[in-house]
Amino acid sequence: MCDNDIHVGLVEDWSVTRRMFMATGAAVGLAGATGAHAAANVTETNVTIKTPDGSADAVLFHPAGAGSWPAVLMWPDIMGLRPVFREMGRRLAAEGYVVLVPNPFYRNGPAKDMEGAFDFNDPEARKVLFGYRAAMTDEGVDHDSAAYLAFLDEQPQVDKGRKAGVQGYCMGGPLSFRTAAAVPGRIGAVGSFHGGGLTTDQPSSPHLLIPKTEAAYLVAVAQNDDAKEPESKTILRKAFDAAGKQAIVEVYPANHGWCVPGSQAYDHDAAEKAWAALLAMYRTALA
Repeated sequence: MCDNDIHVGLVEDWSVTRRMFMATGAAVGLAGATGAHAAANVTETNVTIKTPDGSADAVLFHPAGAGSWPAVLMWPDIMGLRPVFREMGRRLAAEGYVVLVPNPFYRNGPAKDMEGAFDFNDPEARKVLFGYRAAMTDEGVDHDSAAYLAFLDEQPQVDKGRKAGVQGYCMGGPLSFRTAAAVPGRIGAVGSFHGGGLTTDQPSSPHLLIPKTEAAYLVAVAQNDDAKEPESKTILRKAFDAAGKQAIVEVYPANHGWCVPGSQAYDHDAAEKAWAALLAMYRTALA
């Protein structure tokens, strides 16, 4: 199961530093996952967004030139905003979306100030990351989500007549569920990729928020997450059915982290399948 929304597989399988992860993530993301999309005509801007808790640094992407497109909020995994998520944001923008990728840990400092080494086998290093995540209360995440969507809707490139999407990886999965509940009238689609802690026995469990949302869902589950919590997918499916939500809950033959280039678990074929499923949902739901 996920402890503080970080799968134990990250601790068991990875023995890398944050700096190594950032370097390999950027390289693989540019050379592998993005492919031809890397040369797409996309505008990238570093931005700052006011929230009730301070100022969040983030990066905004949109297709270059005149036009307006649906908005998407992309929540990173526990390693936060870094080059590989810039590449992923750029790739999605090239498909015709205005994409915001925030630094989820802005309460602890700007993303550029958190580029020190992190060894997941080091309990003290993990404690630092858990501390970053712990600073994000449910109420704080809800306020952040509203602020991020409001910021997106202020951008002239955003087509506010169309629903927005939200997607997240690892800890970003539950954050995406919370976003859909925080701004239900705005979010039309939710993507969770190897999301951790989607179903818990706590009253704050993300799956209990489903009835409050107005979105379609894609929940892509890692096979090793499923092996540890095989009942979770059933809980999710029952929750979606009870709420009358359109949802796909699928276990992929890949391990936790498979969608993020540069991670030890990265699986190109499975990642491309998940990416295609995400785009298919967005084309239908963000209308």
